[in-house]
Amino acid sequence: MKQEKPILSDTSLPIPDQHFSKNPLKTSGEFVLISTPIGNLSDFSLRAKQTLQEADILLCEDTRVTAKLLSAYGISIRMESVHEHNESQRTEQIISWLQQGKIIALVSDAGTPLLSDPGYRLTKAIIEADIPITAIPGANAALTALTLSGLPPHPYMFVGFPPPKSKARQNGFSVLKAAERAGLNATLIWHEAPHRLVDMLADLVLIFGEDRQAAVARELTKKFEEVQRNTLQELIEHFTNTPPRGEITVLLGPPPVQDEITEDDLDQQLQTALQTMSVKDAAALVATAIHLPKKIVYQRALELSKNQ
Repeated sequence: MKQEKPILSDTSLPIPDQHFSKNPLKTSGEFVLISTPIGNLSDFSLRAKQTLQEADILLCEDTRVTAKLLSAYGISIRMESVHEHNESQRTEQIISWLQQGKIIALVSDAGTPLLSDPGYRLTKAIIEADIPITAIPGANAALTALTLSGLPPHPYMFVGFPPPKSKARQNGFSVLKAAERAGLNATLIWHEAPHRLVDMLADLVLIFGEDRQAAVARELTKKFEEVQRNTLQELIEHFTNTPPRGEITVLLGPPPVQDEITEDDLDQQLQTALQTMSVKDAAALVATAIHLPKKIVYQRALELSKNQ
């Protein structure tokens, strides 16, 4: 696919002075987390460009991937590879460079650093070393997908990548389903590989039901951007017939609101909870899940426990 050209040129806008400029007299450097485009090279900010032009070292997952972005913007900087396999080993050296006064930036291959990408352990160590740190916001696939999904935008929970094996995925989804029964009411967001998408959707159906509203976004900001919005079962049928390609984000809408809780529904949930919990804990769990006053649920739980 033809490489996209950035909209902004070197002289398109005046760039204001920032606090990132090099200073040989500084006794402590600065660590900067920089978001990069997730597909469209034009989604790169002026501040991010200036920072990379003035930084001493750029840490990146894959120097070959980042080199394409630097070339598009005419940026020349020393690159060092930091990824999940060497992050711990490189941390001490990077902190030493920062303590010598160097300005060091970190990018992932695409999007916002640390979110489903390496860099958390390094960033945590830099914070603990009391070294100045800041971030330059930018593209983020999860939030972009959320705004396009048609699902409730808040609250939301970004879960990252689900486990690659079905059994582990189902266990993880079951934990989230249990949290929903306890009152969680959020749009859930994952990233997923295209060759595992249909299997993941099938596991979601198994745990959350085939009629649950969901969305699948792929190739965001790119030429073939697509967002499919439907029930889980309909999405399975679509992507079974049309195998997905590219970067994938999966969103699951919150559970539907129950219009009315009957006495039988309340008793059934309490009886199930009382099998493994005390009266107090069972009442608290069920009251939260079905949004009824705790006193009413507790009184009913007492009655049921006596009958049992």
